[in-house]
Amino acid sequence: MPTSYLITGGAGFIGSHLTDALLARGDHVVALDNLSTGRLSNLDTAGRHPNFRFVQGSVLDELMVDELAHQCEVIVHLAAAVGVNLIVEQPLRSLTTNIRGSEIVIEAAHRYRRKILVASTSEIYGKNSSDALAETADRILGSPTVARWAYSIAKSVDEVLAYAYHKERGLPTIVVRLFNTVGPRQSPAYGMVIPRFIQQAIANAPITVFGDGTQTRCFGHVTDIVDGLLRLLDHPDAIGDVFNIGAQGEISMTDLAHKVIAKVGATSAVELIPYDMAYEAGFEDMTRRVPNTTKVEALTGWKATRSLDNILDETIAEMRVTTRS
Repeated sequence: MPTSYLITGGAGFIGSHLTDALLARGDHVVALDNLSTGRLSNLDTAGRHPNFRFVQGSVLDELMVDELAHQCEVIVHLAAAVGVNLIVEQPLRSLTTNIRGSEIVIEAAHRYRRKILVASTSEIYGKNSSDALAETADRILGSPTVARWAYSIAKSVDEVLAYAYHKERGLPTIVVRLFNTVGPRQSPAYGMVIPRFIQQAIANAPITVFGDGTQTRCFGHVTDIVDGLLRLLDHPDAIGDVFNIGAQGEISMTDLAHKVIAKVGATSAVELIPYDMAYEAGFEDMTRRVPNTTKVEALTGWKATRSLDNILDETIAEMRVTTRS
């Protein structure tokens, strides 16, 4: 039987891909998005599907969230203020959206006894740079006065709310910590590094690498990430637990910049920008962020399948088309 889903942040990068995947398998989807970072164009395919409905609105609108939660069977809460730039420049807005918004959505899920998947983040681990971070790894954060950690703090509150509602109220919750995710429809705005590097390389502009360039990340393709979300949504034993979803393949930001230049065929130079010039004085970052995905693999059989080279080739091709248009 088809299931009806409410996806908050449904016009966003990941939300729109999840929408497409659910519709493709016969489910019904209502996407709620205020379009602050999401785009209607992300839903061009979904918009032509009879099982899809878009609602423009905010997760801070309690009446709207209540009505939509009542109408749907499962909630996927992806809506959030995202991107390092936004978090640093507008920490109050970010905290309000990410804490109060999640509280409203989780409360609505509880009111109507809806299963809810809450999207969290690898930012939860903060400055913990140990290899292959497991779900039980310690959180290491800087001072609360450093705006950089506002997102991590807010998402940790979201997680605690989800755990508490499950433990004390029996709400069927799943928490997923998403690591760096890339692919079609991702905007270079909000500090997303791969689209930004590619955009700069296509223009033969300097590739601006923040910090000293030695910090490493792993990048997962959005179709792999969505596959992991679907497997967890469908697995009864995922309820009440937390899972990392992300790819392996660690690469430094300097090496990533040079790889992008080579693939684009650009003449761009790599320019290192100190953090305090890129963001603000006192900005802090983590030197590594590598996921341990043993838990989700053991439960669902999920594995990332797309390589970084494949991801870059696809994203470059898409952005060349976008740039020409």
